Amino acid sequence: MEMLGWVLAVIAAFSIGLAKGGLSMVGTISVPLLALVMSPVQAAGILLPVYIISDIGGLIAFRRDFDRRVLRTLVPGAITGIGLGWATAHHVDDAQVGLIVGVIGLAFALNALLRSRVSASAKPPRWGAGSFWGTVSGYTSFVSHSGAAPYQVYAQPLRMTPMTYAGTTTIFFAICNAVKLIPYAMLGQLSAHNLSVAAVLMVPGVLGVLAGLWLVRRMSPRIFYGFITWALMLVSAKLIWDGI
Repeated sequence: MEMLGWVLAVIAAFSIGLAKGGLSMVGTISVPLLALVMSPVQAAGILLPVYIISDIGGLIAFRRDFDRRVLRTLVPGAITGIGLGWATAHHVDDAQVGLIVGVIGLAFALNALLRSRVSASAKPPRWGAGSFWGTVSGYTSFVSHSGAAPYQVYAQPLRMTPMTYAGTTTIFFAICNAVKLIPYAMLGQLSAHNLSVAAVLMVPGVLGVLAGLWLVRRMSPRIFYGFITWALMLVSAKLIWDGI
C-alpha cells in the first residue's frame, strides 16, 4: 500500500479499537475509510483479523459487564445472517447493502433525536425483534463489517447502562467475527498479503481499545447515547451517499 493507504488503515484500525473499547459506532467507519484506496472486499478481509484481536481486548475489559438476555435474543439470528451472507457472497452488491443499512440507521437516529423523551423508557429484550435485527446485523457484518447500525436499532431502546451496553455489544460482535473467520477463509479473503497488513494494524487496534475503555468509563449515559446516535447518523449518511 502507498502512504495514504497506510494512514487510512491505521485510522481504521484505531477506530475498530475504540469500538471494542465501548464506542461501538466508531468502528463502522473502518471499511468505508479503507474502501477509498482499495475494494471493499479486500478492506473487509484485511480488517477482520484486527477485529478479532481487538475483540480479545474488549472481552477481557467487559467480561463482567453484559446482558445475557440480550445476547440470547440476538446471536441465533446473527449466525443465520452470516450464513446468508456466505451463501450469497458472489451476488452481493456492496453499494446496495450499504444503502439499505444507511437508510435503516439514519431513520433510527433521526427518530431517537426527535423523540428523545419517548426513547428514555427502556424496552425489554424480545425474541422476535432480536432475531430479525440479529439476522440483518449478521448479514451486513459479513458483507462489510457494518452490522452496528441494525444492532443499534434493537439494542439502544433497551437503555442498558453504558458499561453493560458496551460489554454486550463487544461480546455480540466478537461472536459474529469469530463465526465469520470460516467463510472469509474459504472465500480467500484471509490471504498472506491481507494477514501481513493486518498484523501491523493490530497495534493501533489494541491502543484504540484502551482509549475507548478510558472514554466510556467517564461518559454519562446521556452523553454516551447522544454520541452513538449522532455517530450512527453520520455513518448512515455516508453509507447512503456511497450507495447512491
